[in-house]
Amino acid sequence: MHDLLIAVLLGIIEGVTEFLPVSSTGHLVLGGYFLGLPEGDPTFDIVIQLGAILAVVVVYWHRFMKVGMGLLARDAGAIRFTRNVLLGFVPSMLVGAVAYSAIRALIQDQSVAVVVIAITLILGGLAILFIERTVPPAARTSVEGLNWKTALGIGVIQCVSMIPGVSRSGATIMGALTMRVDRETAAEFSFFLAIPTMAGATTLALWKARHELGTAHLTSIAVGFVVSFLVAIAVIRWFVGVISRRGFAPFAWYRIAAGSLTLLALALH
Repeated sequence: MHDLLIAVLLGIIEGVTEFLPVSSTGHLVLGGYFLGLPEGDPTFDIVIQLGAILAVVVVYWHRFMKVGMGLLARDAGAIRFTRNVLLGFVPSMLVGAVAYSAIRALIQDQSVAVVVIAITLILGGLAILFIERTVPPAARTSVEGLNWKTALGIGVIQCVSMIPGVSRSGATIMGALTMRVDRETAAEFSFFLAIPTMAGATTLALWKARHELGTAHLTSIAVGFVVSFLVAIAVIRWFVGVISRRGFAPFAWYRIAAGSLTLLALALH
């Protein structure tokens, strides 16, 4: 029962933070550390992220149905949408395949990971504030309207998020803004790009850990997966509404505060 309660709690953290530019992986590690849980399980953390990603499919199912039908009809917009998502995915697929072991080792060393996450939360918050204040507003576009160079460039920037605490959504959205993509399109592209990225990461994580998975482990993963899925559905629409009205500054200040408090707590420990 204790393990299932932990899975529920971590599922909530994942569902809330996956699409916000605050780092879901970082929050899972910090949550485990300050709650006194055993050293983090990278396989659990990665797989429950797929639950949050499934929420994107549910929220935007009309969009995906339209793209699917468009592909069958060889619609130019549907083809560009698919091309852009795949181009954005390729860099992280290549880098992840090479750097998987190093990234997993860094996350597993909880004491090191907490310090790295605290620092990257602060630096990421400062970067968001800088980008928000210096990048001029862009005209409204769409994922289909992005050219292939922009889609690929955002995918390259996404690779930075493999550093714990950076945030996948934060890296892709801020990268898109610097390329003159508007806020709403940047957020949506980040959502859609998460699907192949996290599906690939989950497949790789499960394959690498296939000999370590037991019934109890799989049960905890399943519970965390479902909880993160349900919470993320509510968060996605809320997030789009917030950034359209207030931008990303609130999340930047949250990152700076969270990182600073973490460093303070470590210093006083």
